[in-house]
Amino acid sequence: MSEMDRLANADETRRSTIMQEAIQQYIDKRNRQMMIEQMKKGYIEMANINLALAVEHSRLEAEVTLGYELPGRGKR
Repeated sequence: MSEMDRLANADETRRSTIMQEAIQQYIDKRNRQMMIEQMKKGYIEMANINLALAVEHSRLEAEVTLGYELPGRGKR
């Protein structure tokens, strides 16, 4: 409390204003942390989906490639 009183006097403000700002900073920090965690979760989820799509695309591409002659290569 003495530190808060010192800051309040130095800033020519009230103790309640310092407390309000501190609480708002805490809430903002917490919200940022939650958003970062949600983004991490979303990126991991999308990574699995993207991997599955890439594997399927690769399989389909190989299947189609086998049925057609590629330039510079003879028929298989």
